[in-house]
Amino acid sequence: MINKNRLATLSLNLLLLFVWAFSTADAQNYGGGRLEGTWDALVNITNCSTGGTLLSFQSTANFNKGGTFTGITAGMPPALRTPEVGVWRHEIGNSYRFRFKAYQFNPAGVPIRYQIVTHDAELSEDGQTYTSSGEVKFFLMNGTPDGGGCSTSTATRFTLD
Repeated sequence: MINKNRLATLSLNLLLLFVWAFSTADAQNYGGGRLEGTWDALVNITNCSTGGTLLSFQSTANFNKGGTFTGITAGMPPALRTPEVGVWRHEIGNSYRFRFKAYQFNPAGVPIRYQIVTHDAELSEDGQTYTSSGEVKFFLMNGTPDGGGCSTSTATRFTLD
């Protein structure tokens, strides 16, 4: 026979499990983990004042479970820039924010500066595309600000099919 304390503990554990399961499902239904995956993106470097496109190139981004981010770009030769490493989070609904960092090198291979890109993204209802916009800030290797700019992107989920 189960005593009252064990029954109360069992009941509490079942209740907590029930609450956790429904809160996780609710987060998924409202966009919480739907950005996870690999995405092909067209990045547009834009004029911050007018929004006009100055340059476009392809990138690939990985939004990993747990909120980490990795990416590669065709916007600069690999010898002159590291891959992108960063973080992301779900904001609300289908809105997300991500930020990544990459280092840049001169042709001799000497690191000259780094960039931090921050974007706000909006995931489509079907979870297959997103659009984003944000800014880039450049810093010399000693942390001194070295300019910045704006960008937008449109992305499509990379799949096996």
